[in-house]
Amino acid sequence: MGRLFKFLVILVLLGFAALTVYAYLGPFFGADFSAPQDEVREPVALDVE
Repeated sequence: MGRLFKFLVILVLLGFAALTVYAYLGPFFGADFSAPQDEVREPVALDVE
């Protein structure tokens, strides 16, 4: 049971490290993390009586 828990903790730490590296190095390899800059307008029907 201890070995399984240790394996899962190591797996979570490696995943966190991989996501951190991807977040910092992703833009150098073409990943675009910026939010879309388009304005969106949609009519909203409020049901108020």
